[in-house]
Amino acid sequence: MANALDIYKAHPARSQLDQRAAQYVRMSTQRQQYSIQNQAAVIAAYAHAHSLTIVRTYRDVGESGLLIKNRTGLIQLIKDVQTGEADFGHILVYDVSRWGRFQDVDESAYYEFVCKQAGINIVYCAEQFDNDGSLLSSIIKNIKRVMAAEYSRELSTKVHAAQCRFARLGFKLGGRPGYALLRELVDHSQQSRGVLKNGDQKYLATDHVRLRPGIPAEVAVVKWIFERFLQVKSEATIAGELNRKEILTSTRRRWSRAAVNTVLRNENYIGNLTFNRRSRKLRRKSTCNPPELWITSEGCIEPIIERDTFLKAKKIIEERRVDLNEEEMLARLRKTLVKEGRLSSAIIASTVGLPCASTYQTHFGSMMNVYRLIGYTPKRNYEFLESRPLWAEQKAKLGSQIATVIKKAGGRTVSRAGYLRVNGSVNISIRVALWCGRQDRAPYWCIKREARLPHGWIAAARMAEHNKSVLDYVLLRTGQKVKRTMTFSERARIRRGIARFETANGLARGIVERAVEADRSSLVSSGNLSKPKQPATKTPHAQR
Repeated sequence: MANALDIYKAHPARSQLDQRAAQYVRMSTQRQQYSIQNQAAVIAAYAHAHSLTIVRTYRDVGESGLLIKNRTGLIQLIKDVQTGEADFGHILVYDVSRWGRFQDVDESAYYEFVCKQAGINIVYCAEQFDNDGSLLSSIIKNIKRVMAAEYSRELSTKVHAAQCRFARLGFKLGGRPGYALLRELVDHSQQSRGVLKNGDQKYLATDHVRLRPGIPAEVAVVKWIFERFLQVKSEATIAGELNRKEILTSTRRRWSRAAVNTVLRNENYIGNLTFNRRSRKLRRKSTCNPPELWITSEGCIEPIIERDTFLKAKKIIEERRVDLNEEEMLARLRKTLVKEGRLSSAIIASTVGLPCASTYQTHFGSMMNVYRLIGYTPKRNYEFLESRPLWAEQKAKLGSQIATVIKKAGGRTVSRAGYLRVNGSVNISIRVALWCGRQDRAPYWCIKREARLPHGWIAAARMAEHNKSVLDYVLLRTGQKVKRTMTFSERARIRRGIARFETANGLARGIVERAVEADRSSLVSSGNLSKPKQPATKTPHAQR
C-alpha cells in the first residue's frame, strides 16, 4: 500500500463547468414506474435547448420527499457539492416538488443555498419561472415550496381518512399478521384471491386484505397458550415450555415473555380488529393515540379463542398492574428498606407491590437517583452505572477513528456488532479497559468479553483512575479461548507484550501495520506471494 499510486481526477475549468450539468430525479413510490423517465425527458429537452451536457445523474427511486435522511441520491449530490467533487455548473430538476416536499420550507431553501454558495445554479426545468434570484422568482419559488409541503399534509389527511373507513369495514391495513393468522387478499366482491406471504403487497385499489386463522398447528398453540395461562398465570413459564418444545414464533424466533403477552392481549383471536392505536404521519415520530381515537371492527375475523377465555386472561393481566404516582413508589421503597435492611434489584423484583427496577429507572433516571431520594447509601460503589454512557461513547468514537485511518490508508472496513472487519480477514474488537484499584495492590485493568469476541485483535481505550477519562490505548491479540473478563496490570502488560499507544490515531496506525502484515502472511502461506530470497553467499570455489 505504501507504493500505491494516487490517481487524481482532473477537474474541468470554469468555462467548461458552465456547459456541464447534473440532473436530480426522484419518484416517491415504486408504482410511479414512468415518473423517472418523464422527468428525464423534460430535463433532456431543457439541456438540449440551452446547450448543456448532462454528465451525472443523481436519483432517489421510491423515496418520499419529506425527509433527506432516506434520500441517498440527494445526500450524495450535496456531499459532492460541499467537498468540491462536483464537475458541473448546473443542477437540473424537474420542478420544486421533486427537490423535496420538506415540511419546513427553510430546509429546502438551505440545500439550494449550499449549491449556490459553491457556484452551482439550480434549474427547475418544468416551472414557468427562471430561478435567477429575482424578487418575482423568489416569491413564486417560496410559494411552490409551501404548496409542495401542503400537498403532502393534505394527502396524509385523505389517506388516513380512507384507512379509517376501510378499518371500520374489517380490512387489515399494513403490518404483520399475528401468530396463527394469515393475510387473505379479497376482491371487490369479497372473493378470495389467495394468501399473501410476508412482504407481499396488494396492487389493485379494489382489492383488500382480511385476516383469517392460519395453519391448524399454530391455532392449536394459541389455544394452548390461553389454557395454560389460566393455570400458571405466568408468561415466562409458558415461553420456557414452548422453547423446550422447539416451537418458534411467526418471525422464526424463540418465545419470550413479551411475545406470549402479545398473544394474550391480541383481540384478533376473538374476531376483533383494532386500528389507529399508533400513528406516524408525515414520517414523524410514532405516537400513541388515546383510546377514543381507536377504530374497532368486531366480528370481522373467524375467532380462535372463546370470548370468556380471553376476558379471563385479560382480567389476570390487568389486576397485576397497579398505577402508582412517584411519591407512592418512593414511599413503598422506603418501607421495603426498613423491612429488609438493604435494597437491590433482586429484592425489589421479589417484593409484592413494588414496581420493577426498570420502572424506577424510567421515572427517576437511575437507581442511584432513587437511592438518594430515599436516603439510602448502598455499601457497594455503583458509580460505574453512571459512567456507562461515557464508556459507550468512547467505544463508538474509537471505532470511528480506527475506521477513518484505515480507509485513508487504502484499507476496507466493515462495521459489525462491537467489532470491525478489516480487509475481509482481520477482526478488530472495540472495547474499553476499565481501571480497577485497591489499597493493598497496584491498579489493574479489566476488559469484558461481552457476547461476541471473534479471533483477531482487541483495540481498547484504557481508562484512567475512577474511569472518568481515557489514559491511553492498548492493542492485544485474542486466541480461540478467551476468558469472560481479561485483566492485566502495567507490569503484566509489558510482560505479555500488549502494545500501548498515546493516541487513538497511533493505535489505528498500529492496526494498519498489523493488517498489512496479516495480508502478506496469508499470501505467503497460500503460495500467491513468494518469500523474499536471501542473498547467496559466495564460496571459495565460486570465486575461482
